[in-house]
Order: sequence, then C-alpha cells, then structure tokens
Amino acid sequence: MGYQHMRLDSDPSSTLGVGLGQGEGTLLNPDAGGATPLSQTANSFHVSGGAVFSSRRNRASSNSESNWKGGAFAIGFTRLADFNTGSNYLGSVADGRSLLQRLREPRTALVGSGNGSLVEQSQNGYYNLDGLAFGTYLTDTASVVRNRTRQYSLLVQNRRGNIAQGEQVQNSGSMSQFDLAYGGSYRDRLYIGLGLGIVTSNFYSRRTFSEGESDATTPLNNYTLYDDVRTSGTGFNARLGLIYRVVDAVRIGASVQTPTWMYLTDTYSSTMDSHFDASGGYPAANYEATTGSNQYAYRITTPFRANGGVAVTVGKYGFLTGDVEYVGYQHMRLDSDPSSTLGDNASFATDNAGIAQTYGNAVNLRFGGEARLDIFRVRLGFAHYGSPYNSAVVNKAYTNLDQNYYTAGLGLRQGNFFIDAAGVYTRYNSYYSPYQLNNYSEPVIQVKNSRFTTTVTAGLTF
Repeated sequence: MGYQHMRLDSDPSSTLGVGLGQGEGTLLNPDAGGATPLSQTANSFHVSGGAVFSSRRNRASSNSESNWKGGAFAIGFTRLADFNTGSNYLGSVADGRSLLQRLREPRTALVGSGNGSLVEQSQNGYYNLDGLAFGTYLTDTASVVRNRTRQYSLLVQNRRGNIAQGEQVQNSGSMSQFDLAYGGSYRDRLYIGLGLGIVTSNFYSRRTFSEGESDATTPLNNYTLYDDVRTSGTGFNARLGLIYRVVDAVRIGASVQTPTWMYLTDTYSSTMDSHFDASGGYPAANYEATTGSNQYAYRITTPFRANGGVAVTVGKYGFLTGDVEYVGYQHMRLDSDPSSTLGDNASFATDNAGIAQTYGNAVNLRFGGEARLDIFRVRLGFAHYGSPYNSAVVNKAYTNLDQNYYTAGLGLRQGNFFIDAAGVYTRYNSYYSPYQLNNYSEPVIQVKNSRFTTTVTAGLTF
C-alpha cells in the first residue's frame, strides 16, 4: 500500500515601477484670438508584490493516485489604476460662450429669498457655483414691486467681446487591490482558481479655471474658480477562472469577475475670487467666496468582466498568448449609503439612467509573446482597450476614444532567481467641457494623453 506526501514550494516576488505622464490640452472650438496648446506633466512611483505557495501530491502507488494533483495559494498587492494625470489649456471664447453666459442662464430658485436662493446662501453659506459668483460680485439680484408683488431678477456683470479662458487640471492617486486566491489542478488537465480582491482607492483633483480680459471700458478684470475633490474608499470583488490543457502545447482559459462593490466618500470644496479695476468713481477691489469643505458618502458598483484566451507554447523557444475581455460599463450603478452619517437616502435614478445612456459595453484585446534565449527572456505585447462610451450619444467629431498599449520587456532566469524589466507606453485622447450651456455652445477641450511606465520585478523560487 503506497503512501503520499506533499512537496511544498514558494515563489515570492516584488515590483517597483515609475510612471511618466503628460497631458496636452487644446481648446477645440476657439473664437477670434485662437488657442494655445499647453502641456502638463504628472509622474508617479508604485510598488507591488506577492507570493505563491504551491503543493504537489506524490504517491508511491499509482493505483491509489488522486485525481487532484495539488494546488497553490497566492497573496498579492497590485496597483490597478494610476490616477496621476494633468492637463492645461489657454484660448479665446466669445462672451456668449463664457462662464458668465452660464451664470446668465435663468434659474428661478436663485432669485428671491427662499431656500436655495442667492440671498439665503449669502446668509447661511455658499454651496454652488451660482452662490460663489454672487459672493464675488459677478452677479447680483434686483427687485421691484409690481401690482403689490415683489419680483426679483438676476444681474450679471456687463461686458462684451471675447474673453481669455484657461484651465489647469492636476490629478493624483491610485487604485490598488490586495488579492487572496487558491487554485487546484485536476489530473494536470483542468486548473480551477478562486479569488477574493479587496480594493482601496484614493483620488485627488485640483482644478483651476480662469477667465480674464483687458477691456478698459469695463471694471471686471478677471476671476478664478478653484475646485478641490478628494475621493477615497474600499470595496471587494470575487473571481473564478478555468484553464484547460488541450494538448501539452495549447491551453485555453476563461474567467469572470464580479462587479466591485465600493463604498466611497467625497470631500470637496470650491473657492472663487474676482478682481475689478477702478471704474466710474469706484476703486479697484478684490473679492473671495468659498463653500468650505463638504463630505458625501455613497456606493458604486463597477462593471462585470468576462475574459477568454489561449496560450500556445512553441517548444523550448517561448510562447504566444491572446485574450479578449468583455466589460459591461453600461451596468455601472450609483447608490446612496444611508449607513454612513455622511450619506442620505437620495435617489440616484437620474444618474443611473444617464450612465445607461452614456456608456456602452466595451471589448478589450490583448496579445503577447515571449522568446526564450538560454537564461534570457524577451517579451513583446499589445493591448487595445475599447471606448466605454455609447457611440450613439458621443459626438462623432470627438472620436479616437480607444486606448492602445505597447509593451516590451527583458528577463533573466538563473537558478532559483529571476528578474524582469518591462516598459509600457500608451497614448489616447480625452474630451471634456468645463461647464454646460443651454444651447450646447460651451467650449470643448481635447487632451492628448501619453504615459510611459517602467517596472522591475525580482523574485525567488524555493
């Protein structure tokens, strides 16, 4: 009667990486005066690591051999996303497309003295753009009595002609995941794995938007809006994966990942300042208003993912891989977090309807290969990430929303030691508007993003 024992192995590794990014912003639809593309850099440093503890079942007698050959338990820490980006632009827009035009658009709740009005905000604290504009004298209110009824109207600073507009955006932070996973081998033919991921996210954005003019006939000189947003939170997801060895040289695989259920808190504040020249007997003046710091807690459900792929080993010379991934962006959801003292029971029905209309379902493609040259390894890879937006609602003029990634790497295997170096380059375009106008004539900003990330991974096998 045979006996059995387990062979235990461990494979610890760690990775250091540096990311170098640049964003070039351009006002796509400037008026007379044109636009000047400006660049903004954003760099980052990141660390990841992990270890795999594997066991292999051996028996002295093949007659009683188990179909399960062994398994592996893995722990790891990985950076999922790098939020370090930046952009900058400067251009000229007509008065009817400026931020002042946004302030002119009628909003009945602003006038008068009721809840949400500009007068109420000046007494109890500003909490939106219209309140800040009122506090810095970009706008004012007037009232008259007609037929024994007081009627209110909104006044906006008088000016004419084009205005210089610019904005600088600087983002930082990252999303990381701590993984616990276990996989088993069935007859060395089918491999099954389960995993749990614990996600942490920290994001910070600083936006500085300004408009200014040099018209000596008007007192208004310039104004600047500063927006600060910090988002942090945690979440979790689960994964199931299968790999089937068709023949020794060919393996096919499939995996699914549940949505990540995240609990997030936003901390945000806005400040506006304005500057007026001496005019009409009035001296020069500067004003400032702020919302103070506010917090809000909520929940978000990220997309479901499904993946399928194939790997082909080319003898002792290396291997080729390819996989396709489906991502259901259209099914993202926002929910209130009433369990938090910073949340409420507000409905996100309108927001979720907007998500379903704006976003679609994307397909990502990844291909790669490795060549083995004695103790050395040479790798090349390419990935194409489809646009998450619904093509039916995206302006056709703003195409090229897909992202392409190009990867190259070198590695060395010597005994139980290995070291790998890799570089990833990506370039893509993004678009946004700093505010919205009722007639859809607001400025559109194109940001040409590029990023190069290099990593070095070292590890041991025991």
